[in-house]
Amino acid sequence: MNRPDRAAIHAAMKQKDYRIFDNAKGFDLNIVGVRSAETKANSFDDWLTVSYKDAAHGDWAFYAFACTTDPGLSHLKNLSQPDGTAVLKESQYRSSHMIRKHNGQYDAICQKPGFKLTTYRDRNQDGTIDRESDQIFTNATGINIHRANRVRRSTQVDRWSAGCQVIADPTDFDVLMTFARRAKQIYGNGFTYTLLHESDL
Repeated sequence: MNRPDRAAIHAAMKQKDYRIFDNAKGFDLNIVGVRSAETKANSFDDWLTVSYKDAAHGDWAFYAFACTTDPGLSHLKNLSQPDGTAVLKESQYRSSHMIRKHNGQYDAICQKPGFKLTTYRDRNQDGTIDRESDQIFTNATGINIHRANRVRRSTQVDRWSAGCQVIADPTDFDVLMTFARRAKQIYGNGFTYTLLHESDL
């Protein structure tokens, strides 16, 4: 999947009547994942994008980071949940996330306690969604936005995701967290996450 552009993402969000944040104070983050139509499991073949209005110039700032929006092969083949591994359903989840520790280890953009996200459960263990056989659950927890390896870019998802949205490069993740901390100072500790599909663009 080629790197998406901001105009296409915002057009898709408008088409779906999703909220686009554009506060002139800046750092009003639109955190948007784009899931690739490619169904090969275990690859960082998706995108995590961030857009916001620049307070100084009023123009849009836009960044796109290679990520996965799907679980890694290790979790697909070795189920921790009998119903199948979680795959986040494409939607907009308003004020669903906050900055807190991922697995108690480091700051990430994590699902808020008590907030329910909707996931498919991949029961055939292939990493793709079969809407005939994979069930939908609305009580998924621990669907966080975090990084893979701490010091280098990862090339395979493996155990880095059991349903989380995971950025391949730790430098990209650090950029995201810099933006998120600025946003927290201005608007408080709440972030909306939107997940689109490549076919939406």
